Amino acid sequence: MSGTTTATVRPRRRTVSGAGAGANRWVVLVVLCVSLLLVALDATVLHVAVPAVTEDLKPGAMELLWIVDVYPLVCASLLILFGTLGDRVGRRRVLLLGYALFGVASAAAAVAPSAAALIGARALLGVGGAMIMPATLSILRQVFPDRRERALAIGIWSAVAAVGAAVGPLLGGFLLEHFWWGSVFLVNIPLMLVSLPVGRLFLPESRGDRDGPWDVVGALMAAAGLFGVVFAVKRLGGGEPAGSALTVVPLVLGALLLVLFVRRQRRRAFPLVDLRMFARPAFSTAVGCIVLAMLALVGLELIAAQYLQLVLGLSPLQTGLRLLPLTLAAMAAGLAGARLLRRFGPRRMVCFGFCLTGAAVLTLTAMGGEDNAGLLLFGFLLLGFGLETTLFGAYESMLSEAPAAQAGGAAAIGETSYQLGAGIGIALLGSVMNAAYAPGLAGVPGVPASASAAAGHSLGEAYAVAGRLGGPAGSALRRAARDSYVHGLHVTLLVSAGLLLLGAVMALRLPRAMHCEDTPVEVPAPREPERSRVSA
Repeated sequence: MSGTTTATVRPRRRTVSGAGAGANRWVVLVVLCVSLLLVALDATVLHVAVPAVTEDLKPGAMELLWIVDVYPLVCASLLILFGTLGDRVGRRRVLLLGYALFGVASAAAAVAPSAAALIGARALLGVGGAMIMPATLSILRQVFPDRRERALAIGIWSAVAAVGAAVGPLLGGFLLEHFWWGSVFLVNIPLMLVSLPVGRLFLPESRGDRDGPWDVVGALMAAAGLFGVVFAVKRLGGGEPAGSALTVVPLVLGALLLVLFVRRQRRRAFPLVDLRMFARPAFSTAVGCIVLAMLALVGLELIAAQYLQLVLGLSPLQTGLRLLPLTLAAMAAGLAGARLLRRFGPRRMVCFGFCLTGAAVLTLTAMGGEDNAGLLLFGFLLLGFGLETTLFGAYESMLSEAPAAQAGGAAAIGETSYQLGAGIGIALLGSVMNAAYAPGLAGVPGVPASASAAAGHSLGEAYAVAGRLGGPAGSALRRAARDSYVHGLHVTLLVSAGLLLLGAVMALRLPRAMHCEDTPVEVPAPREPERSRVSA
């Protein structure tokens, strides 16, 4: 098979070279990784700056929530819109416009004089992020037609994502120690000033080869529907009541719009997203695996961070250092992913990733009220390697199953699945945690029922109530809250392990082997003059 693969890929690689990739495809990968680094950094860099922003701009509780959440909310809502637009008008063009908008929005956020101005700037950052994210994956799909090289490129791409997520809070903390809170946004501008000319010089233009008009109405329906669903899911994850009108109405309207969007796409001769991709078992299974992996683990990471700080009493910096092995293991899995995929194939790789992650989660059930650094190190290493192995195999399978003409739409579907899985995971596992935590605080000796009810909202609130009570009652409440939180964490870990086991079973529908033969539609020769003309 290897000889056949080499023979079929080599002529096509020269075709891509004509479009400007070829020998420069690794330079293209570097540019795309810088793009991803920007988006990943901006998703986490603000977290450590929230206290400083609160002190300076004096936002209300709702304004503060929007400052933090508007970026991922807008970004997730617009991924399909800009991913499919890139397939129509040119992925490089959309990416470069995203660069420019990201730089302008970063400058506006850095000098925002009010909370409302900062919310607006963060929303623009979300628009820029939605333009950048699917374009990076779809261009990567274009310039690496050889699946084996593409697997290596995706591994490097995903390792950079892990670096960005980990470096964001550390970089933010460093900047806040030396400058004002706006500096966490200004760091984007030098990267943009370099990425724009370099991207214009080296990135090849590409687009889908489908005819017909772009479905503007469908794009807006998808954006509005996703906005409603993601908004409702984030409210549920933040502990808002499930029956609240601000949760139910956006969820119902968003779901209705998405159903209408699907019906519209099925009827159109030139759909915005070709839903026939989901008829391919490998594509639909890969998307499902992405959702399940994030659903099982994102909420768990937030709970683990609270455990490290509130139960073990670690500082934010110590907490970040304890979680660092998880990121390093994820980087290692991303870099080793291409070799693992070639050797074991998508089915065994993703299944192994789910099982390894499940084993890590079960290992962490041994966590208690006392610090066990060795156990946490081992568990987080397994967790990071297993999670990244799962996501790598799922993303690579999804992207390889999608036709090159629909790479932008496929990348947008993958990123949207990631965001939805993360949001649902926070809501689901947060609800499981609360259901297991709150009952343990009922009937604590010497503690009034009202105080027990308030303490049942969260461990942080329980500590605050215990401090106000003082004396033996306060100590008893604090001890009961900590024990209940550890119990809730164990229950949440077991639920997460069950979801991961379900993901391992789902992964059995993926192909057994990594098929490296690329079909001629991936890089058709007739499009070469068009790409050169657009690039010029």
